[in-house]
Amino acid sequence: MTKRIIGHRGAKDIWPENGLTGFRSVLSLPVAGVEFDVHPTADGDLAVIHDPTLDRTTDGIGPVAARTMAELRALRLKGGEEGVPSLDEVLDVLGPSGTELHIELKAGADGQPYPGLETRVADHVRERGLAHRTVLTSFWLEVLARLRVAFPEGRLLASLNRSSVEKQGGLDAVLAGLEASCVDLVAVHHALLSEELDRFVRDVGTERLGAWVINEPKAIAYWLAAPVTLITTDRPDLFP
Repeated sequence: MTKRIIGHRGAKDIWPENGLTGFRSVLSLPVAGVEFDVHPTADGDLAVIHDPTLDRTTDGIGPVAARTMAELRALRLKGGEEGVPSLDEVLDVLGPSGTELHIELKAGADGQPYPGLETRVADHVRERGLAHRTVLTSFWLEVLARLRVAFPEGRLLASLNRSSVEKQGGLDAVLAGLEASCVDLVAVHHALLSEELDRFVRDVGTERLGAWVINEPKAIAYWLAAPVTLITTDRPDLFP
């Protein structure tokens, strides 16, 4: 089975997480796609950063959504000298490459999805002519259902881990909800997927199934041999 390797947050264990340096550099590695995360800004832009707050990955503090895009650019990502990029800046780097784009819609500091983010992100990639190469992703069934309406021509990916499954009523309820939302791909944290691999293979199918985040050589060898199609990693440089 051919594996498709996805660079997670611009290969965050090699370069600053979700930074333009990583997005430029990861294209030289054997990746089929690049995954990154989006939050809205205070001035109506879209910023590429994982957490809803700035504290872990930048020299700033507080909610991402409380800052303007100019303020976010003026911060510094930890481990580098660059600021938080906008979605447009990331698409300027990745768009011409032909690489698949996996864009995760994040929730706010209160844990709730941002109102209207689904339509904004879908419209953005559509206007850039990138819908055919874009996979929009979320942990949350309600977001995926709205994305199916906002992005009917594109592909959707559900990310799952133990926490998100428990918060949404358990694995039976989540799998039923994914089918109702017509999700194209399902990427599961390796700890949960290892425990429930037979169930996921049966209910999702190997062609739609992925594992994340696979970073160590032993785990890489295991998942390269496993019945999954997508492997998301912070270390794409370790893959053959």
